[in-house]
Amino acid sequence: MIPLKDDIPSSRFPAVNTAIIAANCLAFLLELALGGQAGAFIQSYGIVPRRLLESGLSDWGTIISSMFLHGGWAHIIGNMLYLYIFGDNVEDAMGHFRYLLFYLLCGAGAAWTHVLTNAGSAVPTVGASGAIAGVLGAYLLLYPRAGVLTLVPLGFFLQVVRIPAVLVLGFWIVIQFVSGLASLPMARASGGGVAWFAHIGGFLAGLAMVKLFAGRRLTRR
Repeated sequence: MIPLKDDIPSSRFPAVNTAIIAANCLAFLLELALGGQAGAFIQSYGIVPRRLLESGLSDWGTIISSMFLHGGWAHIIGNMLYLYIFGDNVEDAMGHFRYLLFYLLCGAGAAWTHVLTNAGSAVPTVGASGAIAGVLGAYLLLYPRAGVLTLVPLGFFLQVVRIPAVLVLGFWIVIQFVSGLASLPMARASGGGVAWFAHIGGFLAGLAMVKLFAGRRLTRR
């Protein structure tokens, strides 16, 4: 399922969400401009679990920098699509500054979940998906009955269907859990692949913190 649009209009311009999307896109353009040096750039500014655990405070900046780097076109397009659809409403509920803090904290929670479940890995991890997972967790609690226009494959055909957010996001997190558990043997062997547990950690952080950052809106709902 690929979400295309929700039916909850924002009451104000999502300045922070737009700025985050722009920052991710600019960082990706920088990666493209680096050409053959992009790998070394990602190695330096991505999260490397073993290096982070061994370096003390000196490498903690990668927790933030890694949130704005991506591994390819599909990676950044998918992440920014989800952030564009769901982030504006969460920012609307929280306010600009609280949303920014919430986003970064969810990203940090996702990063540490990945590090602790892949402690021996020397493979750099990049992407905004952990922080975005926190936004999805917040959206799930804030707007569970929102309608989401979703592209659903039906055999050889694609159908656009309006599906409640609780089903779209519930399906998404179930996939993360199932994929994360299935990936454990390979993760221990290679340390590579999709950072499923970062998604899970970010989503759980979003669920845990949404009341703190959007308490009034959540209570009204």
